[in-house]
Amino acid sequence: MMKVVNYISEAFEELRLNVSWPEWAEVQRLTIVVAVFSVIFALATWGTDEFFAKTLAGFFNWIKA
Repeated sequence: MMKVVNYISEAFEELRLNVSWPEWAEVQRLTIVVAVFSVIFALATWGTDEFFAKTLAGFFNWIKA
């Protein structure tokens, strides 16, 4: 059990002393960039799905007729 406590303690010490954390303004800017690209990617995925759904529906309606 002491090994686990020691590991967690050393991990927090590493994060506190040796990790270079970005400035708050940079964090905000990069968060906005990620959010915008996530929305764009989601819309592109939705558009592709709708296109193929309508294409396949039209194809199967054409086959039935």
